[in-house]
Amino acid sequence: MTPAESRAASALDTDAVAGVRTEPVVDAAGDGAATVVSTVDRPPAARVAGSPAGATESADPPATVVDAPARRWRWTRRRLDLAVYGLFLLAALWVTSRIWMDPAGRVASLYSSDPAQVQFFLAHSVRVVLHGEFPFYTDQFNYPDGVNLMANTAILALGIPMVPVTLLFGPAVSFVLLVTLGLAGTAAAWYRMLSRHVVRNPLAAAVGGWFCGFSPAMLSHANWHPNIISQYLLPFIVWRVLVLTRSRRPVRDGVLLALLVTVQAFINEEILLFTALACGVFLLAVVVQEPARWSAAWRPLAVGLSACAVLAGALLAYPLYIQFAGPMAYHGLSDAVRDYGNDIAAFFAPGSPTLGGNERANANLAPNYSEENAFFGWSLALLAVGIVLWLRREVLVRALAATGVVFAVLSLGERISWWHREVVTGPWEWLVRLPLLDAVVPTRFGLITSVMIGILLALAVERAWSLPLADRRTVRTLTVAGLVLALLPIAPMPLRVVSRPPVPEFITADRWRAYVGPDQTLVPIPVPSMGNTNGMRWAAATNLDFKIPGGYFLAPRNGNTGDPGRFGGRPSGVGRLLEEVATTGRTPELDDRQRRRSLDELRRWRAAILVLPVGQQNAEPLRRTVEQMVGPGRRELDVWVWDVRALTGRPS
Repeated sequence: MTPAESRAASALDTDAVAGVRTEPVVDAAGDGAATVVSTVDRPPAARVAGSPAGATESADPPATVVDAPARRWRWTRRRLDLAVYGLFLLAALWVTSRIWMDPAGRVASLYSSDPAQVQFFLAHSVRVVLHGEFPFYTDQFNYPDGVNLMANTAILALGIPMVPVTLLFGPAVSFVLLVTLGLAGTAAAWYRMLSRHVVRNPLAAAVGGWFCGFSPAMLSHANWHPNIISQYLLPFIVWRVLVLTRSRRPVRDGVLLALLVTVQAFINEEILLFTALACGVFLLAVVVQEPARWSAAWRPLAVGLSACAVLAGALLAYPLYIQFAGPMAYHGLSDAVRDYGNDIAAFFAPGSPTLGGNERANANLAPNYSEENAFFGWSLALLAVGIVLWLRREVLVRALAATGVVFAVLSLGERISWWHREVVTGPWEWLVRLPLLDAVVPTRFGLITSVMIGILLALAVERAWSLPLADRRTVRTLTVAGLVLALLPIAPMPLRVVSRPPVPEFITADRWRAYVGPDQTLVPIPVPSMGNTNGMRWAAATNLDFKIPGGYFLAPRNGNTGDPGRFGGRPSGVGRLLEEVATTGRTPELDDRQRRRSLDELRRWRAAILVLPVGQQNAEPLRRTVEQMVGPGRRELDVWVWDVRALTGRPS
């Protein structure tokens, strides 16, 4: 072993907590050594018999010189890594292919609210960079109350690097690019960590990384939540925590961990909390099995975590203050999502966006189609159990299994059910009101179980590949067949999409600028809400150059800072009325009292114009309803426009 290899082996030594010895990754040939391509030395020219010492044959016949054979192409570690990363990227492009065909005109089927919200946040990042706008709060929607962006996952750590893309191509392109990079990047990050620190076999690391990046849970969130699937920092956060248990420089390692934690906090705090909980349960599972490890691990772990807490706390203190005590802060999630839990049967069904999945078959097994956080299928569920039984003597395997089971049970929510029939009260009932946990969607604990299964798959392939059997080819063939049987039913398929209305030409051609001043709002009809986010896409298309009332977001009930959270701001009479008309197509008869209340609300919004797309569903009943409120409108390009500045007291 060369000195460089010795240093690498030392750096990648066993994590003392897990008790698993690791070594450098071998090349594709499996010879355990670094791949080195050498040339064949040119042989010296033949001496002529009887010539003086040192003399060589120089003429007639000439010396024969044999060229070195051509270099043989080998799978070096770098080439192998690049090939795996390329495979992950191609898979991510396959999953998002239907959206890439028309990013601005296609959206996830069934639900369109979350993509519009994310695109709004991406446009906000543009304003932060170009205009120095306050990053943690905005009144560009839900005017005049505004929205606490720290409490709404504004993805600043993703949106700010994407500003050039958003400026050049628009927030819709940035959205699908984030989804693509989230899937491929997460798989690549887990492959990198597993191949360097957990397993030696490249196939084992690739299988584990693949499942962590393209599990049914990740595919379920891909159409809606790029902040949830962008988990490429998590493998390194987990590894830095484990390094702290044996660190000789815990302060330095704690600082490195703090930087990772800070960036992840601006991607998704809920996933960061899940990572911390999973690390805690995993370490506890190891210590319970081998208590002697605690005496050597507690001191560097305590010092490193303290350093991490001090630095990350200092960096995040102000943003967290805004989140929990700033304007429009709330405490606890809406009752609509707090009890979201997985059905037990969901663990044995394939996810909807997979080869064997079916939306109708999965009805009632998950809170909705964007939260299919279990859905491993029968074959993979049985394989995971089989792996644990096979490798049950290993501390690492038992700790991973315990962690996966704990969070699988918590993901069932407050009421555990089987095929949508309640069976028993779950342990989440006792935890849901604890600080921080009261803001968790319990079904998402299934994401932790997915990662545990991914690591178990990597370990199983590694152990199978190194079995001391005479017929290794048969064992490896059976291993590959088992993986295909388990993973093929949940192989990723292109995400299902539908067309959505284009942003009106009235908006894209900047015709609205003739009406709306900097302290005024443009009111889309219907008013933006959780069920209708088209107006948010209009604003995002202009990089939020105009304000809108309403929108889709989390806020305190009735707009009172500190109250429990709910979707949307304070109740809006105009918003509810127009939403009902848009849904039913029935035109109500408004009395004078309703007209006065509607005008009062428009004044509160500082409305300059009301805009109704001609192609909006039930556009004619909506037009007649608005005319009862504020009088006749006029057609301009592809919208109806009502100039209400004279009615709301704003200058014309």
